[in-house]
Amino acid sequence: MRLQGNVWRVGGLAPATPEMDRSRRRPLPNGTSARLFTMSVATMKPSNSNPLPRRSLPAAPFRVLDAPDLRDDFYCSVLAYSPNCQKLAVGLGNILYIWSKGSGPRAIHGSAASHVWLTSVSFSSVQGGKCILAIGRSDGTLVLKSIYDALPRFQVQQPFPVSCVSWRPITTLRPSRNPFNPGIAVQTEDLVIGDDTGVIYYYVVEWPMGWEVTRDTWPGTIYLIAKVSLHSQQICGLSWSPNGKFFASGGNDNLCCLFDTDSVLVEKHESEDTANVRPTRPSSTAIRRLGSGAERHRWIHKAAVKAIAFCPWREGLVATGGGSNNKCIHFFHTTSGSALATIAVSAQVTALIWSSTRREIAATFGYTEPEHPYRIAVFSWPECRQVAAIPWEGELRALYAISYPRWPSKTKAMNHDQKPREGCIVVASSDKSVKFHEIWCNEGKMPGGGTGMLGGSDILESLEGIDKEGDVIR
Repeated sequence: MRLQGNVWRVGGLAPATPEMDRSRRRPLPNGTSARLFTMSVATMKPSNSNPLPRRSLPAAPFRVLDAPDLRDDFYCSVLAYSPNCQKLAVGLGNILYIWSKGSGPRAIHGSAASHVWLTSVSFSSVQGGKCILAIGRSDGTLVLKSIYDALPRFQVQQPFPVSCVSWRPITTLRPSRNPFNPGIAVQTEDLVIGDDTGVIYYYVVEWPMGWEVTRDTWPGTIYLIAKVSLHSQQICGLSWSPNGKFFASGGNDNLCCLFDTDSVLVEKHESEDTANVRPTRPSSTAIRRLGSGAERHRWIHKAAVKAIAFCPWREGLVATGGGSNNKCIHFFHTTSGSALATIAVSAQVTALIWSSTRREIAATFGYTEPEHPYRIAVFSWPECRQVAAIPWEGELRALYAISYPRWPSKTKAMNHDQKPREGCIVVASSDKSVKFHEIWCNEGKMPGGGTGMLGGSDILESLEGIDKEGDVIR
């Protein structure tokens, strides 16, 4: 890793013999300050220097859904879940299904086609509560549809195939564009999409409720406010920080770029203060066109970057996963851009999911080294120690995964007093199935162990204003 302005070079295949004195945390000879760890893939008796996972997880999934038209494609991200409606969305070929434990599967959009397929799906923010699905297609079609509507409300034709879609996790107050009641402050959703050429589009969506549509005969609007041309190849991954202040993009050009949302939007919109929104008649919005330099940080990997995950309990911490020529999980500090640690996993990283109750992160793997039996692994932070792993038989690969929480029994709908319990992850598998695996099955919160929540760096922690009050996530 070498610092070049705001560019950090990281990663690569782990050396056969790790170039680090683990007991003394000596830096690698190439000068990187990031710590390097290696994942255990041995199936024999563990040694003292390379222990096997200490926590036992069920090897078999507790539920498997047949997915006959699931596309075996690293670049597709066709799973999404909304806690508002408690539905799992699955893209199979060109058809989108929703599934729930009580009602089973139901096709809600698309038709069988051999020349076009779904590439990415995403539910709108929990805060917005409207369960809008953004659906990207290989023919460049972007479709917006609520699970409560019979037909799609919007369809936008992009100039190139859509590869990724991702909603901002918070809503934003903006003046309404409703021609019958213009300028009134309304909650809007923000949507970013990436295409096959590496361009990122930033959309704003105003989505009135069904009764409002009936009253005004106006379905809402979607409009483009920014276009970011920075990546030189296909966008593979998009992810938001929990507070919506940042989003990150991963590309097939081996770059991961971090963006400050306010810098992309120019004007700062306070999502909780209605007094700051003037009820003026909205005018047409000029599209911002951004290029190199728009990013806050740029991290160079040695393979495509699909898996990106911001830590939900430690602001300023983000993890990325590299493809087949990288085979590593990297951890970065979003404020300084510093590389904090790297875990060499000997596998293509297809998804990263942070625990919300433990100081741990789960990873799923695609193509692996020949003797690598695991397709799911859990690591502690900041020790970067492998604490659990799940092997899959044969040459099956995990294509993509998302978190799937468990709800208290007899809960019919989500409300502000009831929250889902962390439980499992849902994995799209190369054998054309969707597997439900228990990962964090115990209730309650537990300490993660260790100190230094940003990589053991007291300097970084003082910059972030972090108080060391133990390791329990509160």
